[in-house]
Amino acid sequence: MEGSFLTKTLVMLVLLLATFTTFALGQSFRGGGGGTRVGFYRSTCRNVESIVQSAVRTAVQANPTIAPGLLRMFFHDCFVNGCDASILIDGAATEKSAPPNGFLRGFEVIDAAKSQLETSCPGVVSCADIVALAARDSVVLTGGRSWPVPLGRRDGLVSRASDTANLPAFNDAMTVQIQKFADKGLNIQDLVILVGGHTIGTAACALFSYRLYNFNNTNAPDPDINQAFLPQLRALCPNGGDRLRRVALDTGSVNNFGNSFYDNLRTGRGVIESDAKLWSDRRTQRFVQGFLGGRSGSRFNAEFGRAMVKMGNIEVKTGTQGEIRRVCTATN
Repeated sequence: MEGSFLTKTLVMLVLLLATFTTFALGQSFRGGGGGTRVGFYRSTCRNVESIVQSAVRTAVQANPTIAPGLLRMFFHDCFVNGCDASILIDGAATEKSAPPNGFLRGFEVIDAAKSQLETSCPGVVSCADIVALAARDSVVLTGGRSWPVPLGRRDGLVSRASDTANLPAFNDAMTVQIQKFADKGLNIQDLVILVGGHTIGTAACALFSYRLYNFNNTNAPDPDINQAFLPQLRALCPNGGDRLRRVALDTGSVNNFGNSFYDNLRTGRGVIESDAKLWSDRRTQRFVQGFLGGRSGSRFNAEFGRAMVKMGNIEVKTGTQGEIRRVCTATN
């Protein structure tokens, strides 16, 4: 009898623990009034993923720079008022008009996918979910691994240029970067992994040329730059040259999603200052080391998908919050 009682007690404890764990995991995806989930449109718009994927594929095949643009767009959207497509709204004082978003590209791809979805499933799919899917598809089309994207976001009603001040900047100190990510529920490992998306990214000379000629007003280059790499960067961005010229952030791998970005950081070939600091700061270096070398490529791909899902649930609006926009560039 005593043994039977103990067995039943243990079973109850296990069930309670499982229930609590499921509840806790569910809470991590909540945005109030529900949560995102894989297969959200299964009964309302079954072709949503194929429609978005087709729009992204067409655009990337025509212009490969669209892929990193769509990935960066998702990042910039989620860091400001959550993943609610507020970055897509047109206007003189909206997020889209703010300086940190000045170099974003790919808005026309989101509009194209939205137009097709409004024909196929009018009033059903949010612009926020389109942005999330397009980011994933951009990674896949450049050689990265796919991941299931939880859906069910609704579109935000507010978009202010002033709110972009909390976006991570190209010259942020590592402590500032870590704090900005922590404010969004992302840890140091998430930071290192998500910045790895720069493997397919580019940056305008305006964002890093100061490192080449006058770092910290020293009239000398940033000592963290590999001396053999410095002439290459100077040739691409001559002093007083075209500040809008774009340079690959992952030397030799701009259109190929993978972990070579971290190897470049280790050898002093980080292009923008905030990237280079991932190697020079002990707090982040240990995570960078975990992604070095060819054998770590598979792990990076898996971890990147995990981190994107985590970021994709920052302050999401679900249930009755926000709205489903008719067009992505304006609220209803």
